[in-house]
Amino acid sequence: MKSAYLNNVNTFAPESRQALIDYALDHKKILVAVNAEKILHATDKSRNIINRNLGYPDGIGAVWALQKKGFKETVKIPGCELWLDIIANAYKYKSFYLVGGKQQVIEETTQKLKKEFKGINILNYRNGYIKTDQEKIDLIQDIKTLKPNVVFVAMGSPKQELLMEEIQKSHQATYQGLGGSFDVYTGYVERAPQWWVNSNLEWAYRLIKQPSRIKRQIHLVRFFILLQLNKF
Repeated sequence: MKSAYLNNVNTFAPESRQALIDYALDHKKILVAVNAEKILHATDKSRNIINRNLGYPDGIGAVWALQKKGFKETVKIPGCELWLDIIANAYKYKSFYLVGGKQQVIEETTQKLKKEFKGINILNYRNGYIKTDQEKIDLIQDIKTLKPNVVFVAMGSPKQELLMEEIQKSHQATYQGLGGSFDVYTGYVERAPQWWVNSNLEWAYRLIKQPSRIKRQIHLVRFFILLQLNKF
């Protein structure tokens, strides 16, 4: 799969969700969401995390930047949808392990997945509050023992990516960092209505709902200006 460097952040340019899913499953990659904010505010640490793994265009800013690099067919793939697409594609023949969220959220996530995807093989799950080194060791050992094909970790960046990289040293699988996707899936966090999502205006809906995000959105304006000036 082709990719380009955006502010030295290596971002893959999938032409379809299916292409990204197939590539990630076949090559046992760690999927990391890339958006305008991550590109604009990239540090050596955040760049290295993404560049070691499979960064994909989670936001429209990343898509526009890739298209400007010549990848005209690049599509936006929101991470909060991608993990469910992976399950829909593979639940009949792949096994899963879930990490993240509060205890109630991860339990409801697991229950809902079992209802929506009859026969899904969820080998185990746990909340995202890993408080001691021993808890992390136990988690890694459990995954190593159970050998899931796909592991979802919802803890926020860069914590989730660093954990996934550590686990992968003991067990090769496909991994995806999900941030707050379990909360969205179970209804504890509201996502923008579909029209806003389809119109690439999800950021505007969030701003309306949370005016305090204005400081973050100003940075996005800067991103688009720099993009037009070919600074990425």
